[in-house]
Amino acid sequence: MLSLNNVEVVYSDVVLSVRGVSLQVGHGQSVALLGANGAGKSTTLKAISGLIHGQYGKVTAGSVDFDGQSLVGMSPDEVVATGVTHVMEGRRVLRHMTVDQNITVGGHRLSSRTAMLRRKEWIYELVPQLKDLRHRTSGYLSGGEQQMLLISRALMAEPRLMLIDEPSLGLAPQMVESIYALLRRCRAEGTSMLIVEQNATAVLQLVDYGYVMEGGRIVLEGVSSELSSNDDVREFYLGVDAGGVRKSFRDVKHYRRRKRWLG
Repeated sequence: MLSLNNVEVVYSDVVLSVRGVSLQVGHGQSVALLGANGAGKSTTLKAISGLIHGQYGKVTAGSVDFDGQSLVGMSPDEVVATGVTHVMEGRRVLRHMTVDQNITVGGHRLSSRTAMLRRKEWIYELVPQLKDLRHRTSGYLSGGEQQMLLISRALMAEPRLMLIDEPSLGLAPQMVESIYALLRRCRAEGTSMLIVEQNATAVLQLVDYGYVMEGGRIVLEGVSSELSSNDDVREFYLGVDAGGVRKSFRDVKHYRRRKRWLG
């Protein structure tokens, strides 16, 4: 469904942020993109969705194809029309609008009011928590509720592929479980997902396949079970060393990761 082949992204014609990234997402497949801050994960998603253009960035090499159609150079609304939606990090709800109004905005491409109402009812059945909050002003929701709203708003566009950036960022463990329960329901409905995440513990229990980024490059990939048992992933993202002892990330020396993964 989605195929990136040797993609490079440059900001302001100077800063090379993504360096030869190749990855794939199949029909109905969930894929994780792991990595530390600054690895190039969010930039990769923006290169797919077209949001990179609003930040003086552009794809300077490689290809980004969705169902055989090139997305390079498309505007964000053109990308959405192909069936791709992007849930950005930072819980960017329309804060002055109600939950119901936010969800309505997500369905602006639907063909009729009847289709809008039908899709909205489906959303409220999928996420019953939001139905109880539909008249609440979005800016007063908790962080987890706002994240649910963003995912629901993206689902209103009837996407075939969702790009989801850091869905668990800054959330309490119980709310992380609720968010991933929603993502599992999305997966069961057949929606493909590419999820950028630092919470490897949560995301590797959901996805079929994963990639690890460092310094703008893919340095490791494999099925989720392989990544979960990989010593490097366990040490740097799950906080468990090769002997099964839990440790703080601050105790893991950065140069060891670069030496092992980047040579």
